[in-house]
Amino acid sequence: MTASNPPPTSRAKRVLLYSHDSYGLGHVSRCRTIANAIVEADSSISVLILSGSPVIGSYEFRSGIDFVRIPGVVKQIDTGDYDSANLRVGVEHTLEIRKRIIRDTADIYRPDLFIVDKEPLGLRGEVVPALQLLKDRGTPLVFGLRDVMDDPAQLAAEWERKNVMPTLRDLYDEIWAYGLPQVNKPLAGLDLPPSVRHKTIYTGYLRRDLPLHTDTPHELQEIGGPFILVTPGGGGDGVELVDWVLSAYEADPNIPYGAVIVFGPFMSAAARESFKERASKFRNIVTLTFTNNLGALMKQAAGVVAMGGYNTFCEILSFDKKAIIVPRTRPRLEQFIRARAARNLGLIEMLDADLGRDPHVMATALRQLPQQGVPSDVIVPGLLDGLPNVCRLVARSFSQPLRGPSPVEVTAIDDAPPESPVEPPSGTSPATDGDSGPARVRS
Repeated sequence: MTASNPPPTSRAKRVLLYSHDSYGLGHVSRCRTIANAIVEADSSISVLILSGSPVIGSYEFRSGIDFVRIPGVVKQIDTGDYDSANLRVGVEHTLEIRKRIIRDTADIYRPDLFIVDKEPLGLRGEVVPALQLLKDRGTPLVFGLRDVMDDPAQLAAEWERKNVMPTLRDLYDEIWAYGLPQVNKPLAGLDLPPSVRHKTIYTGYLRRDLPLHTDTPHELQEIGGPFILVTPGGGGDGVELVDWVLSAYEADPNIPYGAVIVFGPFMSAAARESFKERASKFRNIVTLTFTNNLGALMKQAAGVVAMGGYNTFCEILSFDKKAIIVPRTRPRLEQFIRARAARNLGLIEMLDADLGRDPHVMATALRQLPQQGVPSDVIVPGLLDGLPNVCRLVARSFSQPLRGPSPVEVTAIDDAPPESPVEPPSGTSPATDGDSGPARVRS
């Protein structure tokens, strides 16, 4: 016998988040931040995250959030090609497994809102079947993207090759840009149809708070004074940054602050061991492989040296830290574009590693860090309003009339009736312009 469905007024609210997570920590960290904010704003919402990150289980999530870990893939930084991370099968086989898990999860979970992070089609198009399934059911579909994607010419070529535009035009209802146009317009320079431009909403950057538990690593007791946090994010491409910082301390023993260097979980073991040996010669340098409480370290730090990914940048703004950004320029110019724009606004300082990694240049920057300004010295209205605006957008989505079939809470498989077709919605409500809430801005 089929269980009766709850009336629409009492049915659970469900959000599905997708993050491909082929490299680094950025995507899973952003999705975690959004998910935690959504369930904190409305305790009746459940959020399920689809992620390929091998470290997603290391993060702390609020009640109401769970995740489905799909088989991992890794991106080769030099070539941009993908390989299976752990399975001893070909990458195409792994991608087919991922695609089916994503679609089946969307089918069974029956979300009321689906948010796709950064890759509008998913990795190699793996999220498209789920998008088509949910579109047919009338589920609102959102593409969420960071403040900077890539150099516009490179992004245009990539999206042309992947045939992204029809999906943005025909499947997605809204595009949420987690930044501000005063800093960067991630879709500027692209030949966007007017309907796609109209869907774009700038939320502001996503403010970060301290984790629920903020135990201080005991290693900090060894420093006994102010320190600079050095973080290359996931660490897979952070060898040059850490080497440059250590070279600065080796060249100038009078740098006033010590350092806490967090390598990141994806830095090679050989590189970590080499850096640990060099750092052990300094009483005021501490090394850590990974911490899920990076925010706690950053809050205590006198300043930050980082590569400048989206999440690290949000943390620097949130904890109002003096920062030196050393952006990578391969395989994307994303970090360089962000750092250059932030430096031009006076939010951070930037060093360009492509001009050479002179130890004395880094040592000078570290010496000058105490005299640097903090981001809050610059007034940028709405800079860190991203999370409240995302929550308002989610609430608005739930306030619309029920657009898809009610979820089947409990169903006896043998007696399950066939699903009735549902006509897709005719359109979505426009975003709110004005001082309160996110603003719809044409790219």
